[in-house]
Amino acid sequence: MKKKLFSIVSLLTLLGLLLAACGSTQTESGEAGSLKILASTTFLADITQNVVGDRAQVESLLPVGADPHAYQESPTDVAKIAESNVLILNGVEYEHFIESLLENAGGERLVIEATAGLEPHAMEEHEGDEHAEEEGEEEHGHEAGDPHMWLDPNLVITYVENIRDGLSEADPDGAETYTANADAYIAQLQELDAFIKEQVDSVPAERRLLVTNHEAMGYFAERYGFEVVDTIIPSLSTEASASAQEVAAAIEAIKATGAPAIFLGEVENADLANQIAAETGVKVVDSLYLETLTDGEPAATYIEMMKYNVTQIVEGLK
Repeated sequence: MKKKLFSIVSLLTLLGLLLAACGSTQTESGEAGSLKILASTTFLADITQNVVGDRAQVESLLPVGADPHAYQESPTDVAKIAESNVLILNGVEYEHFIESLLENAGGERLVIEATAGLEPHAMEEHEGDEHAEEEGEEEHGHEAGDPHMWLDPNLVITYVENIRDGLSEADPDGAETYTANADAYIAQLQELDAFIKEQVDSVPAERRLLVTNHEAMGYFAERYGFEVVDTIIPSLSTEASASAQEVAAAIEAIKATGAPAIFLGEVENADLANQIAAETGVKVVDSLYLETLTDGEPAATYIEMMKYNVTQIVEGLK
């Protein structure tokens, strides 16, 4: 009887130790395991994943191919935000749709603005601004400035640092990992910056002229020595439209400068650019990925997206 009682006590003790061990393991990895990280766009999700590494899986709110300027939120977006405890945004009012989603999702989460600490370019005044307001451009509230900072990899280093610091706050146990991953990714961004400079150097200085559909490439142009000759639609949003005066101004600017091409993002409507190209004889390069990654080649990651874009730009200007 005593032996039997001893065996039961021993078994219960052993079971308690096993449960304690399991509980300890769960606590140690609980922070990382409980991280539900959501990024607003595909390129931000990829940048964040490079910092997170294997500690969690980063999901993108917007799907591949979506244009954030024209995005219409859905009930599933509310559910995704509700389940998240870390939300990565570009900031500078790029995510014009996010406020109502956050209200409907409720709950609490750490919101990391990747552009925090960076000074955005101000929106330039154009002759067609009254027309843009009539067309409803102001509904997207880009008075905060140009949000397209990710098109300069040097600025993305700040994105990475902000994401690293935010994740370390949300998951202190992973801080060392996030720091190491961020350092490694920053080195890749510096290599990307050098790659872009090398590619751009193959274009004669007098041909480094950009005509774009909407105002997205200001930071890219500033970093790599391009001149933005004209923007057909003087707006930071792909949803705005151009007035007759703006189209005429674009035609005049192209003829006056000899700019060889018009550059558009893949999600943009190329009809207006094609109309202007027909009158000026320039090329239309409408395959840039400025706002979204692709499912596989050619822009499966942020770095691949930038390499692809600069290759298209350089070829379009030669």
